[in-house]
Amino acid sequence: MTPISIPLAQIEMFLMVFARVGALLLTIPPFESRNIPTLFKIGLAVSVSVLLFPLVPTGGFRMPEDILSFGLGVVGEVTLGILVGLMIQLFFAGIQLGGQLAGFQIGLAIANVMDPARGIQIPILSQFNQLLAILIFITINAHHGFVRAVVESFHVVPPMQAAVTPASIELLLEFAGRMFLIAIKVGAPVIVALILTSVVLGLMARTVPHMQVFIVGIPLKIIIGLLFVGFSLPYLAAFITQIAQRSHVDFYRLIILCAGGP
Repeated sequence: MTPISIPLAQIEMFLMVFARVGALLLTIPPFESRNIPTLFKIGLAVSVSVLLFPLVPTGGFRMPEDILSFGLGVVGEVTLGILVGLMIQLFFAGIQLGGQLAGFQIGLAIANVMDPARGIQIPILSQFNQLLAILIFITINAHHGFVRAVVESFHVVPPMQAAVTPASIELLLEFAGRMFLIAIKVGAPVIVALILTSVVLGLMARTVPHMQVFIVGIPLKIIIGLLFVGFSLPYLAAFITQIAQRSHVDFYRLIILCAGGP
């Protein structure tokens, strides 16, 4: 039997690829869900790492001389993967927050459902927007673009060279601020319509004092809110598609900044 000999440098290179890809896959929706078995997540990360390994450039890779340098390199790869996963999570969090704002205006914020990904209760519209965003993300093959971006990230940031720079932290803070902007844009049609409805109900209460505005207003706001949710679905889908396509550019910006670029 011929023994199989694998150079130590190749094993270390694979561990670097696995650290970056695994950290990314375990932090992006929907793979961060608690309902997905841990063994499946690890198997998926290993499978993707095996497929990407032949595409990773190995010419400039130097094997670390001690275990400390290797450990620091693995920590850098994991950190880079987590930063990218956090960027994608902020995108979905903004869409989910927009549904929460709209649901609060409609009066459905008290009606919560269990979010299987995080194990917490969230409003119905938040869960609806999140599922819609994930479906659109997969439908437009945005996940394929991220796989290609991960491969190209090894050309921009080779193994053992990933670092968290102040510029990358500032970019993540920019993404966090953009999350609230996305939430306002997602919930704007319903919020504006219900604000106008509240103004009309206030005027009716002043002109017709005997009318029970509270009793009339609750079902009226629910009906108007759900109607505008339905009317805004085509525009919401187009908006989510636009953000998902733009996220690839943000991905490359983050990778370049982690490489120490401008």
